[in-house]
Amino acid sequence: MKKLIILTVLIIGVIINANAGDNQKIITGEKIVIKSNILNEERTILIALPANYENTGSRYPVLYVLDGRTHFRQASGAADFLNRFGTGPEMIVVAVTNVDRVRDFTPVHRNNRPTSGGAEKFRDFVVSELLPVIKDNYRVTGYNIIMGHSLGGTFITYLFLNDPDVFDAYISVSPYLQFADNYIVKQAKKKLKKNYDTPKSFFMTIGEEPDYFQALDEFSDLMEKRTKNSVNFLYVQLNGETHGTTPYFSLFDGLRFTFSDWALPGDTFREGLEAVDRHYDKLSKKYNCNITATEKTINIMGYYFLQQGETQKAINIFRENTKRYPGSANVYDSLGEALEKNNQLAEAEKNYQKTVEIARLQSHPNLNIFEQNLKRIQDKLAQK
Repeated sequence: MKKLIILTVLIIGVIINANAGDNQKIITGEKIVIKSNILNEERTILIALPANYENTGSRYPVLYVLDGRTHFRQASGAADFLNRFGTGPEMIVVAVTNVDRVRDFTPVHRNNRPTSGGAEKFRDFVVSELLPVIKDNYRVTGYNIIMGHSLGGTFITYLFLNDPDVFDAYISVSPYLQFADNYIVKQAKKKLKKNYDTPKSFFMTIGEEPDYFQALDEFSDLMEKRTKNSVNFLYVQLNGETHGTTPYFSLFDGLRFTFSDWALPGDTFREGLEAVDRHYDKLSKKYNCNITATEKTINIMGYYFLQQGETQKAINIFRENTKRYPGSANVYDSLGEALEKNNQLAEAEKNYQKTVEIARLQSHPNLNIFEQNLKRIQDKLAQK
């Protein structure tokens, strides 16, 4: 199918320096426009890439977000925050902006909604046009998550029932399952399966929205009874939240639920770097991507052993970090600190020197601290 893709840069910018000559813009994403033959219209897609996307050859899972203009920034922010604290992967966020959400998200026509009933065609757009465009133009793993709110939640539930293998994880926020006399719930009675070809995750939320309770309770019961051993399902009622506020909390909690096995178990550090590598090897297989221990994770482990008084073990871990991340100033600084503590002053000086060299090239914000460390070790050596 012939598709026209126009790539432009979406700048969501702010001034980050008060001096006029140093003003810069922060670019948080891209905008692509897809000429859809299925929908016979142009669709605008907003895309946020991981911070390290341009510096690696890595592939990433993708979070697809409906009602894209509304949820784009909070979705990319939630994904970034979870990754920074080691509880989720770096991921690409793809936000689909609306043309007619009633048309696209509703599975059947209702006279009181004149444009309703276009979910099947929108599903074809997602499966046959949107996903291939992202796959062809970005480095993706094939692990896909989709989030939808209200009628968007109706659509992704419809998608799960009718084409479950397109996505691996679903975040359904205040889904309007009572649409068309509980049409989706009735479909669930016929289409939910005991087993799926690949593991599935389904996270569903509702706020203080009593009109939604009956349909969602019934759907939840069906999920618990029929997919208990094949779908990781959780239904959460958010006390104190309204229909408008549920997406903000559900995006974060939904991603955390999807990647609930991501964080390192508490005792892994004590078992050493080999145990950490085994954990990420297991995640790599599950999420179909190459996941390795980050520089930060290895660094924290090194300091754990340093604080435990196991200095040589800390040195070995810090040394491994310099092999895996040789372009980082910080890894050499940490190794220098451990060597200095072990009274290996000459080797410590070499690593502090390496730290300063890299930091100067990178205009590193901690350059002054690194230079102080180098001077301190040089003074110690001069006194010997």
